[in-house]
Order: sequence, then C-alpha cells, then structure tokens
Amino acid sequence: MVNRLITAQSFVVVRRYGLAALVTLATIVALTAWGPIAAAREARPGQPAEATAPREAGEPIMAIVSIKAQQVTFYDADGWIVRAPVSTGVKGRETPAGVFALIEKDKDHHSTMYDDAWMPNMQRITWNGVALHGGPLPGYAASHGCIRMPYGFAEKLFNKTRIGMRVIIAPNDPAPVAFSHAALLMPNAEAIAAAPARAGTLARAAAEAAKTAVEAKKAIATTARQTTSLKASLRRLESLKRNADAALASADRALADAETDQAKAKAENRKQNATAKTAELGTQLDTARADAKSKLDAAAAAKDAAKDAEAKKAATAKAAAEAKLALQPVSIYISRATRKLYVRRNTQKSWPDGGEVFDASIEVPVTIRDPDRPIGTHVFTAMARNATGLRWTAVTIDEGDDAKDALDRITIPQDVLDRIAPTALPRSSIIVSDEPLSRETNYRTEFVAVLSNQPQGGFITRKVTPEVRVATDNGWGDDGFFSFFTGNTRQRGNFYGPPLGRR
Repeated sequence: MVNRLITAQSFVVVRRYGLAALVTLATIVALTAWGPIAAAREARPGQPAEATAPREAGEPIMAIVSIKAQQVTFYDADGWIVRAPVSTGVKGRETPAGVFALIEKDKDHHSTMYDDAWMPNMQRITWNGVALHGGPLPGYAASHGCIRMPYGFAEKLFNKTRIGMRVIIAPNDPAPVAFSHAALLMPNAEAIAAAPARAGTLARAAAEAAKTAVEAKKAIATTARQTTSLKASLRRLESLKRNADAALASADRALADAETDQAKAKAENRKQNATAKTAELGTQLDTARADAKSKLDAAAAAKDAAKDAEAKKAATAKAAAEAKLALQPVSIYISRATRKLYVRRNTQKSWPDGGEVFDASIEVPVTIRDPDRPIGTHVFTAMARNATGLRWTAVTIDEGDDAKDALDRITIPQDVLDRIAPTALPRSSIIVSDEPLSRETNYRTEFVAVLSNQPQGGFITRKVTPEVRVATDNGWGDDGFFSFFTGNTRQRGNFYGPPLGRR
C-alpha cells in the first residue's frame, strides 16, 4: 500500500512541493499502515513465553490451545510439561474451537493450499488442513486457521507426540482438573492382564479360520469341476441309451416282420446285439447317476462347509479385532445434538494416503436426561492408572452444565460398557458435547467436534475433496475391522466419509 501511494503520487508531490514534502508524505503513509499492526500488538502487552515444567516430562497426553491467550500447553499424566506462545487464525479465517486429535505428522510439510508454504514439524488435526506446526509468531493471531508454534518448540515436540493425542482448542484458557465420577470407565485389572494373551489366541484362531475358509473355497471349486464333468458324461450316456433303446425297438419290429428263416435269424441276431448294448449302457448310466448324486451331495456339503467357514472367519476376525482394539485407549463421544454415543479406537493400520485407520464399529443411541437443555462441551481423560483403576481429569470448553452435572444426565448403555470398560487404558477419554460430530470425522480421524457458537472461518474456507469413503453395508471387513469403499457420497447414519486430499 505504501509503495503504491508513493509511486502514484511521488511525481506530483516533488513537482509541486519538493523532495522534503515527499519524505513527509511517505512517513505519514507508513505510520498509517503500521497503526493497526501496532495496535494489535499492544492489545496483548503480556505475551506468553515458552516455559518448561521443573520436573522430568512424560509422554504428552493432551494439548490445549487457548485462542484468547494465544498459547498452547502440553500435558502428561502428572500435569503441564511445556507451554509456548502461538499464532492462531485471523478474523475471517479463525482457528476453529473444539475437540480434535492428532491424525498425521509430517516433519517437512509444504502446504498445497498456500503456495507451497513451509510448515515444518506439522501435526495435523483435520484432513482439510488445520494443523499445529512451526511458523512465524508476530505476537497476535496471524495464520489462516492453523496453530503456529515457535520453530524450535515445534521441532522439540514433534517426536514426543503420537497419533491420537488429544488436542483441545478453547476460546478461553481452560486447564484439566482432577475429576471422578461413577460414569467414568472402570477397568478390570484381570481383564487388562489377560488382554494381550487373549488377543494372541484370537488372532491365531482368526488366521486358522481364514485358512479353513480358503480351503473350503478350493473344495467348492474342485467339486464344481467334477460335477460339471459328470453332468456332461450323463448327457452323453443318456443320448447313447436313447439310441440303443431305439435300435432295440427297431430290431423287435424287424423280427416281427421277418417271413423267412434267414430273415428271422438275422433279425434275432440284431435284437441280441441291441439288447446287450442297451443293458450295458443302462448299467453305465445307473453307475454314472449314482456317482453324480454322490458328487452333487459332496458339492452341496462343500458349499455348506464354505458358508460355515466364512461365518466362522467373520466371527473370529471380529473377535480378534475387538481383542486387538482392547489393547488401545478408547475414546467415546456423546452428542446431545444426535443423542448418540460413538466409539473410536485406533486400529494401528496405516493408510496409504496418510494417517491411520480408526475403528468406528460402535454407534448407538444414548439416553440424555432433559435432552433439550444445553449440556456444554466437556473432555474427560484417563491420565494414568491408580489404585482404583484410572485417574481422570476434566476440561470444559463450552458452558452448559458443569462437568459433574453433564455426566449425571447421561446413561451409557450397559452392553457398551461391558465391551470397552474392562480393558480401558490411560489416554482413554469420554467427550460430552451439545455438538454433533463434524463432517471431518471419518475413517482416518478419531473425533472432530467444532463449537458452533465460535468463529470457524479457517475451518469453513478449507473445501473438502468431493470424493469420500463410507462404510460398506456389511460393515466388517475380512480383517475384522470396519471396511470402506470409494466413490459413494451418501452418509450412513452419522458416519461421514472423509475428504481425501491433503492440505
């Protein structure tokens, strides 16, 4: 702007008023342009600074980004470990407030949205381009929706986090507080101890069932070839038998019509040959029919065996997958908007297009008392084991009920608790919110929930790829995990397909 003003009017100013006037004009324009920037910086005179807790840090479990304070704080099982200033999205491209988790990491990422902009130590939280990464920090919100962290800070954190780590973006500046409630998951020590061996046993059973299913399919193919050959032989023998019967009937007529001894002898000989041929073909046909029946019965039995083998394969694969998932932290999302409960667990399966696949096989209605009354948004996290099971914290980022009252209003189905509570591990979480799951929630994310009462410019302006993946009708894939196919943009229930492009 300064350059354009000086260039456009410098000739006129110098000609009328001299060079000194031009310098004065340039100074005024420059100060005018600098004013909003200076004001923005002065709006927050006490900028956050990098800090490290005075103790040995454990693995990060949670990161909380405060939009108001322009600060990110990472927490391990015992409290905060590091914090640093950040730069979130500018007006119109605001960083969305809500609940997220890490879904991909890239040490040397370059943006496909913003002219190949360098975003080092990128840790993605949505597939449409919102991420934490190293970047310049002017001291105020200045990004297009991402969370910029100091370059060195981002580099130090990059290798310490893992896929699935909770990221909470809050309008204000919340912190996790110790929390206990009867509705929180209570694991069983014996179930946890037995889980690895059980997963191994079921994995072997699933592999054996898969092998049996393959052999059953081969048996079907073998019996199918045999029955096809036998049916062709039967048709040929039946044709020969019909011809032999016709020849015998012709011989009978010839014998009846014979008038001389010589004709009668000739006709008698012809009849004997035809009778023998008919008898021989009859025996062959009876044998072939019996053989065909045996083979057809075997083929039917092979089909039944294959059907049973496929059913056992699916059941054992599902059981093995469930047992394997029991070794992972579990996340539960309860939405007042949809009145449903969703469960996500990382399958630890990498996806070729980036990220890891999350299991989404549990989605059930949930009972919420007074469902028309706001409940807020609360994140409950199992930070570590303790004598009674798990030690939990709560973070509230959107007011409604307080955390305790929110859980008091919810009744989690007992069958869901029976499936996931006995083996619940540290890093497990329960999220309660007024919000539905964002359309960004898909097979390569944990949960994405955005606060609808906060600006979302940086989220909305990132257009998703039209191609999506949705759950198949049968749900379970060959490996026991929820399976997907490409190209159908329909939603199945509240399960959304993902945007496939990276940004």
